[in-house]
Amino acid sequence: MSRAETAPGPAGGAGAPVSAPPGEAAVRRPRPLWTFGLLRSEIVTTVRRWRTLALLGVLAAVPVLVGIAVKIETRGGSSAGGGGGPAFISQITNNGLFLVFTALAATLPFFLPMAVGVVAGDAIAGEAGAGTLRYLLVAPAGRTRLLLTKYTTVMVFCLLATLVVAVSALIVGALLFPLGDLTTISGTRIGFAEGLGRALLIALAVAASLIGVAALGLFVSTLTGSGIAAMATTVGLLITVQILDQIPQLHALQPYLFPHYWLSFADLMRDPVYWDDLTKNLELQALYAAVFGSAAWARFAAKDISA
Repeated sequence: MSRAETAPGPAGGAGAPVSAPPGEAAVRRPRPLWTFGLLRSEIVTTVRRWRTLALLGVLAAVPVLVGIAVKIETRGGSSAGGGGGPAFISQITNNGLFLVFTALAATLPFFLPMAVGVVAGDAIAGEAGAGTLRYLLVAPAGRTRLLLTKYTTVMVFCLLATLVVAVSALIVGALLFPLGDLTTISGTRIGFAEGLGRALLIALAVAASLIGVAALGLFVSTLTGSGIAAMATTVGLLITVQILDQIPQLHALQPYLFPHYWLSFADLMRDPVYWDDLTKNLELQALYAAVFGSAAWARFAAKDISA
């Protein structure tokens, strides 16, 4: 028995039970190690799902398909791309490292945000639909802590999905095409090691570009108790915003749409690096994260989970 349970009673006798002060259990906060355990559990659970593994498999297959297509097209000595296709595709045959940039440019407009939208949309709504959300809140987590844990998990998936595309493209590019020094957009040549560093920076920039989608998906997830409905709504909003970003008549609105500066990561291949659009992209993603993150917190804090 604990010391509190064996403390002297009112009459001085040992062993008399002493009740905890009123409200002590209510104000008890979870330990930091418990919080880390909750985050680790959420990440492991998310990554182990068959749906998540299927999404990562599709993302890993995109660089393989692009690399094989370019290899077949250039077998007779013709140039890749033919003036179209994703960015950097015409440079792949000269250096396989360009397949990393091409694969990220090909997956960023739809495949990567779709995968993030699926995971984010299912974060809260999936738990509510399965009836496990109220049991998660029985533990000393609290709604705010749980919501932050869910959002952090989605952000980890953003980084993981981007790295899966980049690593898959790097392996395929090394197997099918030569590696070595590469030419930047500005026409200067940089070493292979520096090129790898640029590739890592580009992958991080692409992952950061998904912050707004993650916050939007999490907000949608707090609005419904159906994971499928939340995922479909998030993907539908993504497609709608992408269409709006392509309509010339909406040019005044487009700089405020979260995908508008997505392809600014190409500026990391300039020498020197052009930071203006990259900074605008990060600022826009932070704005979407703040707005929809706050909306998700306000909605989740007032959400009735007793049913």
